Amino acid sequence: MTIGRHPEILQTVVRLINNNPEWNATGVCTDDEAVLAFSTQEFNLVLLGGGIEEESEQRLCDAFKALKPQILIVQHYGGGSGLLTAELYQAMGKR
Repeated sequence: MTIGRHPEILQTVVRLINNNPEWNATGVCTDDEAVLAFSTQEFNLVLLGGGIEEESEQRLCDAFKALKPQILIVQHYGGGSGLLTAELYQAMGKR
């Protein structure tokens, strides 16, 4: 799951992730959407985009960890598709 506050950027990030045939991303903009999606779908990783307030980020991370303690949470603040892919592979323990 990808969480971002800017719909256009979120849409681009989801598209870039979904270009990899091994991945499938769902994008949400609000905390409520994120918690609902996380509680009703199976995710291996949560990507936090820029613009998420510190308080929201902490609340989301706490909620995700309470439901799935082993969940990977990655922060992504921008950059090209190569950086995004590298961040995701690194988080998943692949090079």
